[in-house]
Amino acid sequence: MTSSELVDILSLESAAHLSSSPTLPPLLGEHDGAGLQVAVVCSRYNGTVTERLLTGALDALRGVGCVMDDVIVTWVPGAFELPLATRSLILSKGLDAAVCLAAVIKGETDHYYYVASQCAEGISRVQLDTGVPIGFGVLTTDNLEQALARAGSGSDNKGFDAALAAVEMATLLKRVGRDDNPTEKAVR
Repeated sequence: MTSSELVDILSLESAAHLSSSPTLPPLLGEHDGAGLQVAVVCSRYNGTVTERLLTGALDALRGVGCVMDDVIVTWVPGAFELPLATRSLILSKGLDAAVCLAAVIKGETDHYYYVASQCAEGISRVQLDTGVPIGFGVLTTDNLEQALARAGSGSDNKGFDAALAAVEMATLLKRVGRDDNPTEKAVR
């Protein structure tokens, strides 16, 4: 099964269970990346895992019609650096969406908790402050085996899922309109 066929199946499954008002159709985003400018920001730390997440994210973006020349791949040292790099790319490039990828694997100290929570909080803040959707492909696992299981192929890849979510939200926001988007004002 190709990534495009998988995207079509996932889209149909998602839409099938949505109930809509008898008078208004549901307002949905689409898995259509044509014309979207997207950044994929990826942590180098735990690279064995993050390289697989990146492959999944890029497969998903190709599968939904993103032109690879419109996709910026950026590497950062670790998960903690994702929010700042993503914010900078959004503000400087006028992106439609971003995808953040990392693997935070629990160790023997509490460091895991601080990195994971600050990464998630920072990404959420960037998304809300800029109005640009960010697919969250940051794994938080107890061990490497769990991380690798979530960085498999197709729908077993959380990078793939995060990229689809980013595209779906970008198309939804385009349908809704983003007149209050501070990023659009900043890059004009």
